[in-house]
Amino acid sequence: MPESAVQTRSDAEAKARLKDIIATRCMKRGTFKLASGATSTWYFDMKPAVMDPEGSHLMAQLMLDALASEPMDSVGGLAMGAIPIATAISTVSYSHGARRIPAFFVRKEPKTRGTEQLVEGLAKSGTTVVVVEDVTTTGGSAMKAVAALREMGCTVNVIATVLDRQEGAEENLAKEGIRLVPLFRRDDFA
Repeated sequence: MPESAVQTRSDAEAKARLKDIIATRCMKRGTFKLASGATSTWYFDMKPAVMDPEGSHLMAQLMLDALASEPMDSVGGLAMGAIPIATAISTVSYSHGARRIPAFFVRKEPKTRGTEQLVEGLAKSGTTVVVVEDVTTTGGSAMKAVAALREMGCTVNVIATVLDRQEGAEENLAKEGIRLVPLFRRDDFA
């Protein structure tokens, strides 16, 4: 009998189950070029976990719990990786408690028609937003989203990620006044 999508798990059980999903479906060994330009023998492709109903729900549940004390008017990040995570967090927040969190995403380039927006969705000037990522290496991709959000008048103090590759993101983001909140670190899978 398959596990129910609404099965109640403790945070420890949820985290252990998500770690298992990532380890079996998302982690690869070999030689890979990363978005940062670096080469690595570890690759984490979170799409199989993020696009799975159970994996998506677990990520959202754990992110909401990890961010419970953070000021947050909306959640989102750079297209494409952040979109399903932000959407899951927003959806789960609807039934996760009294705090309902709308989502947004930041385009890699402004739209060339219509409103020509760079930020789409429900981020608003004067609000505090949390940027999310699937995998964080140096923090460069997340900072593209942060720059666009700060330019439109949002406050960004936290970046939440499913996995920190432990290759400089935490230190680089701290220089920008941003705290990294990872669900997992690469060392958790070593």
